[in-house]
Amino acid sequence: MSTESPIKLTSLSSKGGCGCKIGPADLSQVVRSLPQPEPNPDLLVGLDTSDDAGVYRLSADMAIVQTVDFFTPIVDDPYSFGQIAAANAISDIYAMGGKPLTALNIVAFPITTLDKQILADIMRGAADKAKEAGVTIVGGHSIDDKEPKFGMAVTGLVHPDRVRTNAGAQAGDRLILTKPIGVGIMTTAIKKEQLTAEEIARVTKVMAALNKTAAETMSRYEVHACTDVTGFGLLGHALEMAKGSQATITIDRQAVPILPRTRELAEQGFVPGGTKNNFAHVTPNVTFDPSLDQIDQWILCDAVTSGGLLIAIADSQAEALLRDLQEAGVEAAIIGAVTGTSAGTGQGHIQVQG
Repeated sequence: MSTESPIKLTSLSSKGGCGCKIGPADLSQVVRSLPQPEPNPDLLVGLDTSDDAGVYRLSADMAIVQTVDFFTPIVDDPYSFGQIAAANAISDIYAMGGKPLTALNIVAFPITTLDKQILADIMRGAADKAKEAGVTIVGGHSIDDKEPKFGMAVTGLVHPDRVRTNAGAQAGDRLILTKPIGVGIMTTAIKKEQLTAEEIARVTKVMAALNKTAAETMSRYEVHACTDVTGFGLLGHALEMAKGSQATITIDRQAVPILPRTRELAEQGFVPGGTKNNFAHVTPNVTFDPSLDQIDQWILCDAVTSGGLLIAIADSQAEALLRDLQEAGVEAAIIGAVTGTSAGTGQGHIQVQG
């Protein structure tokens, strides 16, 4: 389906994918300076817990889920870039337990200096991925920009009583991750032309995979909390869950699925700046096992693009959900547990075992 481009898309920007997000520390400082919105009983999920999407109740049995996400090229192939950007944007709806319905394209493109066919291929990739998700593209907006960027604003529906937030994890829950990490390090290596064609295909497949199957499988269980793992890395998003849930989370480093060669590439210096920013942000709230070196710690904080779902579910149901996910073809693993509460402290905490 892909169309070869003579232009190396990843060379057109200094950062790629979710690694170009404003870091969590800077972003939280900006958000704290904003005036507090007026209380609204129909706003079920807003800014309070840094969740994946907003949820607004329309009626007793219907709420809308709204999200937006866009970024610079994460791979060189235009069609694949469009697929990944669409999968990433739609993922927030799945993380909230919703069904995505419509999307608006967000386009920034140097229309006078790059071949228009490149943009067409990006949008074609996104359209095919949206069709796979059952999402109807209803329009969009474009600007002429030096660096290409693409993404979507996505709207979905969810029953108000079935909203999945990142703030409901309970002591004793097990944590399931549905995609491997290491994407930021791997895609940084793509920019430096250090991956084989097979490795590029592997990481592209991971990023372009919808979280649709994982979300539909999860919907049959009483999940306590859920988030998707993207730009702030596994530990960054786990920390948001811990803070929102006022919980202590323990992660087993050996159980976390990691893309092949991630450590080797990190040792060679292919660690993106966004990953290092994530590490600096979470460090005050994370206790690392002494056996974990700096590379291990960076990998756990690696800036992911279009990552998997991080699911908190009761221990009694965790193995069954894991089995169902794996039988459905999802690369899922149990990576840790909610091991305590931090109620009253206003802070969550993460312990990482070696």
